[in-house]
Amino acid sequence: MTKDVIALTQRMPDPLTVLAGLLSGGPDKLVGMAGENAVVQLCDDEGRPLVSVEAPLLVQVAGEAERLLGATPPSVPYWWTEARATTGIEEAELLAGTFAARVASLAGGSAWPPEAARSLAVVKSEGVSVAPTPAAAQPAVDALTDKVAVVIQDRPVVAMTAWLSDAFRAAANAELGLQIVTSPGVTLSPAVRNSLSGWPSRWVVQDERDGYYDGLSGAVLRWQNGLFAPVEAADATPDDPRTPVAAAFQEIADTGERQLAVSFRTVHPADDRLVLGGALESLWRELTGEAPAGWGTAEPANLPWSLRRLTDVAFERSPEPTWLVVVGSQDRPGLATVRISRTTGGVEEDVTLAFGYGAGEEPPLDALPRAAEVLATRHHLQSMLVQIRKARRDLAVPPRFEGPGVPMAFVLGAEEVREMPGDRARRTPLAQPPIPLGPKTRSAMYYPLPGDPSDLSGWADFERLMRHLKGA
Repeated sequence: MTKDVIALTQRMPDPLTVLAGLLSGGPDKLVGMAGENAVVQLCDDEGRPLVSVEAPLLVQVAGEAERLLGATPPSVPYWWTEARATTGIEEAELLAGTFAARVASLAGGSAWPPEAARSLAVVKSEGVSVAPTPAAAQPAVDALTDKVAVVIQDRPVVAMTAWLSDAFRAAANAELGLQIVTSPGVTLSPAVRNSLSGWPSRWVVQDERDGYYDGLSGAVLRWQNGLFAPVEAADATPDDPRTPVAAAFQEIADTGERQLAVSFRTVHPADDRLVLGGALESLWRELTGEAPAGWGTAEPANLPWSLRRLTDVAFERSPEPTWLVVVGSQDRPGLATVRISRTTGGVEEDVTLAFGYGAGEEPPLDALPRAAEVLATRHHLQSMLVQIRKARRDLAVPPRFEGPGVPMAFVLGAEEVREMPGDRARRTPLAQPPIPLGPKTRSAMYYPLPGDPSDLSGWADFERLMRHLKGA
């Protein structure tokens, strides 16, 4: 069942438009505020929320509604207004749909999904029951235990929305995991996948054959002891606690699509004149011929690409870290997540970036050494890892097995090379010698690796290189 409904409108939903939408529950419903007044809630007569409405977001980046919803929005710029119904209440979902339909009608636009927003009529909702506090206290959370917060999502792509980002943050502060439950046809944004790395957080996929399974590992899951956890195989033993893998997870086909993945870290001296994001922009230009299209502190990425504005946001939030998502044009799927933090070494930018390529497209592998040199000589590169993997061109993460990335190159920054004793950075156990980048007196090192997505032996070479560089 649909839990989220979104209005995409040409004009900003003004207070009267929002009020008209909220009156879809009838005048007897109460309006409350949450999330430092960023969320408006339609409540029952006991003050418990039925529908939570996020503040309208101005989207100035083309392609985000298509990427995340499969919807056709008004022309850029347009307004994105989300409404989330309290789980398990049919009337609440009807209220959310009517709210979005009214906002779309009054502000000029459309609602997603279309079938959830067909009626403008007042929804009868007398005598309904709602999720109890504290689960309903966080608009994005559907269930809460002493181990995890559970979020139910049924949209084409589970994105790192402001709601979901808040849920991740709240769960982490409470020392809880976050488990996202979806139907089989849903995919994840890479931004969400990268945030689900710590146990007991996981992606839980509903499945007709196996009940539930982990969308990233395939492990069959059951709800037990307050969280979704792996099931032991029938022939498992204490010494071999195996977990069955869902059949749906193993249904794969090689489409010829690939992704080029780059992760790197830069460390800048702390300076009031520092401009952030330049390393990512330079790498993006070297690999695609154009700058990123947009960025934001959540998905959808709503702001046009701007180094100055990005820097201002990071400095305003300092000394707290800043998390960002960056997207490319519709012609070349690209997405990066950036974490900017202040450390004793300066200002660090940790970037994870991926570009997608179809069966007839070739990743720009020849441009990699030049791109690495730009980062090493102009942007205080500390290290960089480049991988190639068999995965979807659109970058969406499916609940099926996708081959792991295979390392193509590793780059060590000039300062890190200088600090190594002797010729350790230049003389390695690899068959191919490293390529010096930059001036001879201060060179970074580019270490080529096999990079065959069908051969995982490249990881053995990478591990040998790491042991060598660490002096092990």
